[in-house]
Amino acid sequence: MPPALAGGTPTESDGAMPSIADDHLTDSVLAARADARAQALQTSDQMPYRPAATSPFVPDGVPAAALVWAETVAPGGYTHRIVSRGTRIRLDDPTGAACAHVILFNALETSERLNVADTIKIPWQAYLGSGHPLLSGDGRALATITADTSGRHDTFCGTTTDESSIAKYGSADPQGPAPSGRSRFLLAASKHGLTGRDLPPSISFFKAVHVEPDGALTFQGGAGPGTHVELVAEIPLLVLIVNVPHPLDPADDYLVGPLRVHAWPGTPTLPGDPQFTATPEVNRAYLNSIDYAEARGL
Repeated sequence: MPPALAGGTPTESDGAMPSIADDHLTDSVLAARADARAQALQTSDQMPYRPAATSPFVPDGVPAAALVWAETVAPGGYTHRIVSRGTRIRLDDPTGAACAHVILFNALETSERLNVADTIKIPWQAYLGSGHPLLSGDGRALATITADTSGRHDTFCGTTTDESSIAKYGSADPQGPAPSGRSRFLLAASKHGLTGRDLPPSISFFKAVHVEPDGALTFQGGAGPGTHVELVAEIPLLVLIVNVPHPLDPADDYLVGPLRVHAWPGTPTLPGDPQFTATPEVNRAYLNSIDYAEARGL
């Protein structure tokens, strides 16, 4: 009987792949406990930082102790978090290859969620940038872009699907080498009791698409390494973020870079802020958000 089948440990001479037992001693409860605790000391280039103040990438001007969320999302990865009203959320693209697909929900009533059509229609602008509100279908501003050094974003294409990932990369398994954005959003949503029926179209940061005069969509890529986008939560939010290639990315390989996420307390958009009265339509959206928050005692 081959050693692997007999309970032996495969070796190089067996021609078998090394097993987990080669690296981990788990043949007793005490050994398993010691092994698990040893893993806790390991770090990775892509991981949540807990406490958030231990992040090695604290944004300039932000006290580390103020951070309430700090994470580097791996290529093909996802993250999710509930944040309070006024929270500042910063997304960083350190290598120029990240693509942050984002969906926002009202954390108190998840039936209210990002509406990409209204996010374009209410400000009369399809291209995202600093000062642009992200709206729900209930006429409220969920968040506002407060800073943007990239200028390369997309409101037209959404994220990748299983079908598109299989056609292009040969796989869409969420645990495989080329997970689709849709499959990752489903995992993130499930952590909050949501299903595929609850997922609206997403927006994408750090990869641009331009609409040509004939209606064709042209992929314009990113702005290079070292850019960032900051949002402020106008009401309490459930934030879902997926870091996968853009659907129109022409690269044959599954190419995407790490995405950094940091968040800290701040204040929502208020009367007197420049964007509060940018247009009559935007002004109503902010007034609706303030009215909702005040009625909730926020």
